[in-house]
Amino acid sequence: MSAEPQPGGPGGDVALALDGVTKQFPTGTVALEDVSMRLAAGEFVTVVGPSGCGKTTLLRLAAGLEDATGGAVAVNAAATSYVFQDATLLEWRSAAKNVELVGELRGVPRARRRQAAQDALDLVGLTGFEKQHPRQLSGGMRMRVSIARALVAEPDLALFDEPFGALDEITRLYMQTELQRLFVLKQFAGLFITHSVSEAVYLSTRVLVMSGRPGRLVAEIPVPWAYPRPAELRFTGEFAALTGEVSAALGEHA
Repeated sequence: MSAEPQPGGPGGDVALALDGVTKQFPTGTVALEDVSMRLAAGEFVTVVGPSGCGKTTLLRLAAGLEDATGGAVAVNAAATSYVFQDATLLEWRSAAKNVELVGELRGVPRARRRQAAQDALDLVGLTGFEKQHPRQLSGGMRMRVSIARALVAEPDLALFDEPFGALDEITRLYMQTELQRLFVLKQFAGLFITHSVSEAVYLSTRVLVMSGRPGRLVAEIPVPWAYPRPAELRFTGEFAALTGEVSAALGEHA
């Protein structure tokens, strides 16, 4: 199943580091407690855990959208992108104009940002849909626009907050395949949040399991298969065994 290029792995340059991180909100709720992890360049790590365990809070800390109340968060990335649960597109802008927004905010000249947006849309398979508005696109296509908008920034670190959770099963499986193709191509460090154990195993180099609130990292499970991973991998006994291991860790610490 191996192919070039291959991701780096835990031994590469560290794109994101959390050391003893705790997050307590003004309400008194402790979302995260003593969380430590490393994400290397060229790694794709997925975090799974029960609802309310602090997965999204962890991602927001990595993005700089929240501040830790204890411990340290270090990001070693020139550019970071965040893909939300919803596509979060501007309804009055076309697909191309939504992707161009990053360049506009950065003051990139019009011709350059238009070409970059076109390249990004081509990359996610939306050639010919540049002028369509979000209401004219399917859920999967809207999410692809969102991913194109994230990739147009050429991120070293890409953060994904359950981006496929609202999609139907067929579209979700397709988007998983597309995302791992983009990961192999672009070689960003990826941190992905999901409730789906099979999605976590299919996409990741490692799966991190969180406990119930306050969220702590309680298990780290490496995923051995090289990229790109064929869709048929999901139907093998080895895949079933690994998803069972992740599920067991979730059940033990829910």
